[in-house]
Amino acid sequence: MSDKKSISEADLLLIANQIIQDHENYLEGMRATSVEEKDEVLVFKGEYFLSDQGLPTEKTTAVFNMFKYLAHHLSKEFTVK
Repeated sequence: MSDKKSISEADLLLIANQIIQDHENYLEGMRATSVEEKDEVLVFKGEYFLSDQGLPTEKTTAVFNMFKYLAHHLSKEFTVK
């Protein structure tokens, strides 16, 4: 049996967005707007700061890395109920 805490999507997003805001690589407007669980890994989604042409920007990489960081750290601790 898993030692993960069961948590609502809304509560998990509150925790994730606080972590984002407190992180040294935070960018204005960076936030997770949804989360889902796939094979015991939390997948965070939000604004990716694409260019007007729909292409990645430098901010896109920062957001991707932040969501990866959240998945790596929070997937060990939580499961979505």
